[in-house]
Formats: sequence, C-alpha cells, structure tokens
Amino acid sequence: MANAIVGQSGGPTSVINSSLAGVFQACQMRGAEHVYGMLHGIQGLLEEKVCDLSVRLASFLDIELLKRTPSSFLGSCRYKLPAPEDDPATYEKLFLILKKLDIRWFFYIGGNDSMDTINKLARYGKQVGSEIRFMGVPKTIDNDLMLTDHTPGYGSAAKYIGVVMKEIIRDATVYGTNYVTIVEVMGRNAGWLTAAAALSRGEDCEGVDLICLPELPFHTDRFLEKVERMQKERSSVVIAVSEGVKLPDGRFVCELSDDARSKDAFGHINLTGTARYLSNLVARNLPTKTRAVELSILQRCGAHLASRTDITEAFQVGGAAAKAAFEGETAKMVALKRLSNDPYQCTTELVDIDQVANYEKKVPLEWINESRTDMLPEFLAYARPLIQAELTPIYINGLTQHIVEERV
Repeated sequence: MANAIVGQSGGPTSVINSSLAGVFQACQMRGAEHVYGMLHGIQGLLEEKVCDLSVRLASFLDIELLKRTPSSFLGSCRYKLPAPEDDPATYEKLFLILKKLDIRWFFYIGGNDSMDTINKLARYGKQVGSEIRFMGVPKTIDNDLMLTDHTPGYGSAAKYIGVVMKEIIRDATVYGTNYVTIVEVMGRNAGWLTAAAALSRGEDCEGVDLICLPELPFHTDRFLEKVERMQKERSSVVIAVSEGVKLPDGRFVCELSDDARSKDAFGHINLTGTARYLSNLVARNLPTKTRAVELSILQRCGAHLASRTDITEAFQVGGAAAKAAFEGETAKMVALKRLSNDPYQCTTELVDIDQVANYEKKVPLEWINESRTDMLPEFLAYARPLIQAELTPIYINGLTQHIVEERV
C-alpha cells in the first residue's frame, strides 16, 4: 500500500476540478491508501500544506459539486521550481516530504509551467532512483500546450466567450449610433481564446467585426483604418482583441499606456489594459463613442456556462493519468487525440513531458482569413465540438452551489 498526491497550479479554469475528481476517483479505485492534495501546489507542498482528499471528498454529492465548482479547489500557485542542478536542496526537501507521506504517485494539473515542474521532478527522481511516478494532467484555457489536440478548460472558456460576445453585440446595436466596442480576451502569445469570438456568428447574430490575435503583428494605424472603414458600412463595430497583441517591434500594445505593470514569478508582465488603450485611441481619432470591455477572470471561472464535453474530457484525462501512473508510467502528460470532427470523437494518449514543457502551440495562420479580420471554417470545425452540451449547476436559494476546501 502507498499513497498518491495531486496538486493544481497556474491560472484556474472552470473544469480543473473535474480533472481533480478524475485523478482522485481513479487512484482510489486502483488501491491508493490515501489521496493527498497539495494546498497551493508545489509551493504549498514545500511548506507541508496538504489535505487528505479521502476525507474531504467523502460522498457522491461531493464529487458532483466538485465537477461544478470553478477555480482550483486545492488552491494554486505560480512558483517557478529551480532546475535540480541549480538548487538540489529544494529537491532534497521535496523528496523527504514525499517520503514522509509515503507517496508513490504524483500528479500535477496545470499548463506549461506545471508541465515544466513535472519534467524537473521526474528528471531528479530518475537521478536519485526514486520509485515515485510523476504525471502531468493538462489544463489551460489558453489551449497552448503542445502534442495535445486541445486542453481541458479551453472548451468552456471558448463557450463563455462565444455566448458573451453574442450578448455584447446585441447590446452594442441598441441605439443605432456610431459605437465601437473593444473586448479584451485573455491570451499572451497564443490567440485561441480570442479566436473563439468567431463562434458568436450564426443565423441569429452577425458576429464580431474584427479579431486581433497575438500571432500577427499589430499596427495601430492599420487598426484605425479598418475600424473607420467598417464604421462606414455599419454604425456599431464590435472587436475582439487578445491582451497579448504585439507591435512589430515586439512590445505589447498595452505597454503603450501609462499603467504600472507587475511581473509574476516566471517573469510574465501583467497585460491588462489593451482594450482600454485601443478604445481611447479610437475615440481620439474617429468620431464615435467607444467602450472597452475586459472579460478578465470571468472567462476562466464561468462554470455556469461550462461545456459538458469539456467537463467530461477533464475528468477523463485525470483518470487516464492515474491509470498510466499505476501501470508504471512516469515523466508523461496525458494528451487528447481527436479522431473525428463529425461525429466528434476523442481519446487519450501519453506524450513525453519534455516534449511539452516550455513549448507553445499557436493558432495556425492558415485558419485566419486573408484580410486578417476573422477565422476560417477550419477553426470553427475545430472549436465547435468542444463547446457542446451543458452540465446544469446545483442551485440552492437561487444561486449556484460550490464545494470549498479550507486553505491556509
């Protein structure tokens, strides 16, 4: 008998807890004596902050609430684990803690930086002859992990963006006067989320007028020309822009503003303010009213609009990670492999973690139209299956009910 431990890291999603449920239940079924949770990821583990999930998730209702609860049940962190050769003492401490807890199977749910953590831990474990199996469970609304067709979390965020953009478009056309609405969507280097704004187009909605992705250089003068040209054709113009759009010289557009900017542990600069800057730019140069909308964290925590497909796949990758680890696999990430679009079919497979960590998957340029204003049908065929169906929240007193773990 031995124990398993699981942690969550990086930015949360509306389905990351479904992956936690998948890992937890699969470990229990395969004979783990205890399934521990790291409170606040690897950073919390270094401080020996753990909980026994076997106690906290004791009933069927607990699991069902967990699947419907957004954000990271165990808490998260943005902790950059140093390389083993640079700081062996940190690894010695971590592995002593894992030994004390009698850990045989280690799972980390997260994005690119989390896969880097798994890669480093597995590498050190191999060096010291550890029997611990290290597995990465993919999660990110950014959809930028390599070697997986898509990532759990993206489908629900894309669904949220598609729905909200339709509602914004309806609101923006109310008065029939000149009106430019610029909606800022998350995405530092990859524009998968901003591309999801194209899902708003349908028989009941004309869709957004312009999509700006970080995969393409952003020219402020051309942007103004496009907006001016579009507004001659229709009074209301709605634009989806990635927070990470960059000028030809490599600077982020938001850096043109005077806002103070902090950096996280990985050196990532805070990118908010892109829509606000562009809204002011348009207002100064064109005769129109403007509005900036920042979806911000809403797009990653809107569990009331989660995709059932996304929830199901998040649960499946958690279970697949546990299965692989108990069968002896280590230094792997569970990937989603699409078999067909119509009907949509997807399965899981294992990929080497060192082929994922520190790489980024961008939106294919061939999925963007020639005028660089919209997404082509190839993207819609890719994204639409991921937003299908819903899992009804559990309501109490008119509000959604969540399950919450006490964290220190």
